[in-house]
Amino acid sequence: MDASSVKTAADARAIVEARGLSHVKVGVFDADGIMRGKYMGREKFFSALEKGFGFCDVVLGWDSNDQLYDNVKFTGWHTAYPDAPVRIVPSSCRDVPFEEHMVLFLAEFAGPAEEICPRGTLRRVLDRAANLGYTVNAAAEFEFFVFDETPDSVRAKGYRDLRNITPGFFGYSMLRASVHSDFYRELLDMCTAMRMPLEGLHTETGPGVLEAAIEYDEALESADRAALFKTYAKILAQKRGWMATFMAKWSKDWPGQSGHLHVSLKDKAGKGVFFDEAKPHTMSDEQRWFVGGQKALMPELLAMIACTVNSYTRLIPGFWAPTDATWGIENRTCALRVIPGSAKSQRVEYRIAAADINPYIALACAIGSGLWGIENRIDPGDPIVGNAYERTFPAEQALPRTLYEAAERLEASKAARDLFGDAFVEHYAATRKWEEREFRKAITDWEMARYFEII
Repeated sequence: MDASSVKTAADARAIVEARGLSHVKVGVFDADGIMRGKYMGREKFFSALEKGFGFCDVVLGWDSNDQLYDNVKFTGWHTAYPDAPVRIVPSSCRDVPFEEHMVLFLAEFAGPAEEICPRGTLRRVLDRAANLGYTVNAAAEFEFFVFDETPDSVRAKGYRDLRNITPGFFGYSMLRASVHSDFYRELLDMCTAMRMPLEGLHTETGPGVLEAAIEYDEALESADRAALFKTYAKILAQKRGWMATFMAKWSKDWPGQSGHLHVSLKDKAGKGVFFDEAKPHTMSDEQRWFVGGQKALMPELLAMIACTVNSYTRLIPGFWAPTDATWGIENRTCALRVIPGSAKSQRVEYRIAAADINPYIALACAIGSGLWGIENRIDPGDPIVGNAYERTFPAEQALPRTLYEAAERLEASKAARDLFGDAFVEHYAATRKWEEREFRKAITDWEMARYFEII
């Protein structure tokens, strides 16, 4: 039985029985987009398919370093970290190429935890789209650097003097891709086997940096694909003695790593909503309003996109990352790039996103703000022509410069609360404030070199 044919709980049970599996893999994604999971015994899995199961809610109450938040209401020492209900998503079934016959199922939080669950948050936004008469297609593309290092070696080096798998710039290099064709082939084959096929894979500008474009699909499936890609690209690299990073910016000497999101809408008949042959740039009114909403809300929703302290090191002029809420037609210096095409291909690219995004939360932001624009008929103004970095924009288009400022803007946003719910906004904003508080405890190399002797 093929994993891609699994749609129902009965199908999920059947594939486990047909393969004679004693255990399956089950995973959920936390606020940082990190996959948390376990091997689950066969009978426990069968029971969970029907009744759900309990997963310690600490995964919603700690950070990427497993440190406990002290500023969230949902869970903590004050609730004693009980189990939260979780349901398995049968249609998420995927083969695990590295483990013979093994299958992986995604799960999502249910009950009160669903209000702050990243996957649940995106589903609520997609329900909103459905109520407006739309279905949403989306795709993610990620840049990631690959190193000839191991988890032990990077720690032994203190994350300094790391060795990339290749030197130099070499963007779109057939030389580099051919020399390492075995790795490229393994990555392509893995992605096909795990139902997250790549429509493009190439070197980017920098030492050992690749860009992978994942094929588009319905938005929830695309978010699953994006989150799984980040997890399993790292797994594949580490299994061959390498490491991949999806940090927004790992070195001051090289450009940051993007995680661009492409979004389009279809109506109930399956026709593209963004295309209107009679309009300038073939942009329908709906697409203009969608872009208008994305542009208008970007400054107050930025924490959902630029979600780490490191994200903000990328948002500086001249590094292929926008610094203001701007839009243009085929303009890669803008935060929003409208890509004209046919009814099928016309879309908007949300370019502010870096590779460190949680795909569920980032897509909820990009789609939700666009829907808000349609609901309120927000006009985006004229598109930017030329280099947006050289322009001066009104203060309301300026993006927050720190994660803490972005979290405060999110917390105060009425639109965010309407789109994502009070529980999500308050919990997620608190987690981002915690992240910056943790950073403030650090003494950086820059501070030591600058102040140690001279001050």
